[in-house]
Amino acid sequence: MPVQTFLKEIGGKSVVDQIVDNITNAIINEQLKPGDKIPTENELCASMGVARNSVREAIKILVAYGVLTIKRAEGTFVNQGFDSKMLYPVLYGIILQKDSAKQIVELRKVIDAGIFQLAMEKLDLDSVHKVEQAMEALEQKIAEENMDANAIFEADTAFHMVLVAITQNALLEGICSYIDQITKKSRLKATEKFINENATQQFLLMHREMVRVLKEKDRNKINEVVETHYQYWEKVTG
Repeated sequence: MPVQTFLKEIGGKSVVDQIVDNITNAIINEQLKPGDKIPTENELCASMGVARNSVREAIKILVAYGVLTIKRAEGTFVNQGFDSKMLYPVLYGIILQKDSAKQIVELRKVIDAGIFQLAMEKLDLDSVHKVEQAMEALEQKIAEENMDANAIFEADTAFHMVLVAITQNALLEGICSYIDQITKKSRLKATEKFINENATQQFLLMHREMVRVLKEKDRNKINEVVETHYQYWEKVTG
């Protein structure tokens, strides 16, 4: 494939950013496909009229993002599968914004509504069994004489990841796992809040309602259970 068919001449924003955009756009437009070898450094330099150092820096960025991979003595290739590193630039951008905590809660609610829709389409007996097991594990942690907020938080996280796993969607699993990591402090605070307010049974009822909605494929109740479920998290981030 001639390099000129998808690489534009540099102009406007920073040289490195423009090179990243050119290569990314070529992948989006399927001019470069998963597994393809990208043009050599010399070809990229010639087609865009840029220095070798700029090309190398752009390739380093795309390798760090999980978009490209370098194979010694062979060249640089477009990755053939999803890598969680691909999500980092977007999610870091959310973290650095003003009111990021509120935005992350809003993002997670929208994602959860979609997870329910997709999970209902792919639900089977094995999935139902795993959800029920996760629910039982959460109930056991709350029933313990000396309730531990960390243990309940971990059981709650495991419950939600079981729901995500039903979708069989690696992108959703990656996004949710990362959001879980960066929101642990506020979500743990929310867990402590409902424990201190003696609202553990209400917390369990919310989860049981989520299980019911999923098992009965009650699509009309999806938004309601998601909104209700995040009330404590919203209180500590609002």
